Amino acid sequence: MRSVFLTVLVTFSATAGAEGFDYDYFSVGYGVIDFDEVGVDGNGYSIAGSVSIAPKFHLFAGYDGGNLDFDVDVTTWGAGFGYNTSLSDRTDAYARLSYEYIEVDVPLGGSADDNGLGFGVGLRYAASDRLELDAGINYVDYGDAGDDTGFAAGGLYNFTDSFALGLAGEWSDDVSVYSLNGRFYFGN
Repeated sequence: MRSVFLTVLVTFSATAGAEGFDYDYFSVGYGVIDFDEVGVDGNGYSIAGSVSIAPKFHLFAGYDGGNLDFDVDVTTWGAGFGYNTSLSDRTDAYARLSYEYIEVDVPLGGSADDNGLGFGVGLRYAASDRLELDAGINYVDYGDAGDDTGFAAGGLYNFTDSFALGLAGEWSDDVSVYSLNGRFYFGN
């Protein structure tokens, strides 16, 4: 199973305002998953969050659960440390380092798990006062399960200073993921 699933359903954006981008949020999401080479599809949900610990640093964590064809269940979670910096009044760059875990359960009681490190970099762009776009590259290295690199992109529309709704996608050699995400900001 390719390791790109650990970033499934998670986008790295939050709201942008006059004071800059907000790295204090809680999000929930629902998405569809397509493993290209093996013809397996499914859906899943996510819970994620981020909290600022200094003006340019934040902690983050996320949990993803997926139900695939043939009664295969996939669970991932990760937690780590991020650095963010302003490139302009409308653009932020970020880098993240994380510990990652994956578990795959198959019918008749079989399961496998692995853990490793993840690294991601990306840009967040405030297209307007209400619309934020983001794009990034994520790399994960699970010891025995291998490694993978994926590209992610998404957008969020901020209905209020405390709530946004968005779409996101992630693509790698073997997996495509599309998700709908709700964000709740608590740093405003």
